[in-house]
Amino acid sequence: MANNPLVDIFRIRDLRNRVLFTLSILVVHRIGSVIPIPGVDMGELSRFFAGSGSDGQGIVDYLDFFSGGAFKNFSIFMLGVMPYITTSIIMQVLMLVFPGLKRISEEDGGRKKVQRYTRYATVVVCLLQGAALLQMPWNYGVIVEDMARWQFMLLGMLTTTAGTVFLMWLGEQINVRGVGNGISLLIFTGIVARMPNAFAVLIREIRAQNVNAVFVILTFVIFVAVVVLVIYEQQGLRKIPVNYASRIVGRKQYRGQSSYIPFKINPSGVIPVIFASSILTIPVQLAQSFASSGRPFWAKMAVAMDTSGPLYLTLYTLLIIFFAYFYTQVSLNPVEISRQIRENGGSIPGIRSENMEGYLTRILNRIVLPGSLFLAMIALIPSLLIIMIPGFPKQMAYIMGGTSLLIMVGVDLDTMSQIEGHLKMHHHEGLTKGGKLRSRNL
Repeated sequence: MANNPLVDIFRIRDLRNRVLFTLSILVVHRIGSVIPIPGVDMGELSRFFAGSGSDGQGIVDYLDFFSGGAFKNFSIFMLGVMPYITTSIIMQVLMLVFPGLKRISEEDGGRKKVQRYTRYATVVVCLLQGAALLQMPWNYGVIVEDMARWQFMLLGMLTTTAGTVFLMWLGEQINVRGVGNGISLLIFTGIVARMPNAFAVLIREIRAQNVNAVFVILTFVIFVAVVVLVIYEQQGLRKIPVNYASRIVGRKQYRGQSSYIPFKINPSGVIPVIFASSILTIPVQLAQSFASSGRPFWAKMAVAMDTSGPLYLTLYTLLIIFFAYFYTQVSLNPVEISRQIRENGGSIPGIRSENMEGYLTRILNRIVLPGSLFLAMIALIPSLLIIMIPGFPKQMAYIMGGTSLLIMVGVDLDTMSQIEGHLKMHHHEGLTKGGKLRSRNL
């Protein structure tokens, strides 16, 4: 009888320990998302969000969804890992602007040094972001009466900053002792945790006849088709053949070999969408926070930067395309790839050595453009659903497209691939048919 791969996971001691360790970390993450910061009256907070006071706070629903409910709880993890992601973006941009910083990253131990700088900068970003977001509960009037504003702000900023730093540490622990990408899994868990509530809200709206059931069925059919396309896109490859000449090492001659460079259809994965969301979240957060205090300028800014408005959607699309090209150039530099091929005595059939950089650049540009447009299309699905189907729950819309869908598919494929690697090391079959996560050769 054939072995069950899911059973094999728990038969292999090392893999079982890694899976259980990862699950325990994710449980800690979920527990922290319901522990409120000091000074928040949870009774008043629940009554506020249960009433009409949260209407129009689109950014609140957005942040709450991707933090797994931690934002509306004003919990110690309310900032999530977005400040770390935002800081990582800034550091990568700075390495392109300042060559000295890039040289530091290429030295021995330089990568760890840049990571340390990123962590320090994340603390600063957390303090600033916390100061902006903590204006909201104070203006909502959900703070205990015997607490001064400065006390609440100071304690809240320190607590939320410590929460984000702790999440960063949890993510690193998963990378070292668990399975999967730690930061991505934390975001993935927050999204999955909101799914039961999203389905419950959708069923309630259908029963109340606020949403047409036929539209919902058609939407789910489209959702399945989009998931298939996302998986196809995530697994698709463009293989560039490379031939290596024979070499003589000592008294031995090694025959030439043939290999290929695997260029994914979307080399940057879900990174451009996360980057664009993180960047745009900052002005939206500021606008929503200061608008709640009654300032006219920020009130107009909050309306203009509505997450379903034309300005936000336009900026969102442009940033996704920009970061798709930017991240691809950082991670797949044609000049660096060409240099490595030459140093190893390789060549691309039909392409002269001096034209190699231009050839690889053209290939990447042809791949990145449709890939980035596809990402932008997926990212706009939630906003389009909210606009086109009146009454459609926002939480359900976030699940059926955008960042959440890309993260869920990408993290799932990556985690399955890592588990499959551990199984194959112990001579077990993989999680998929034939024991292999197949890539599409395009």
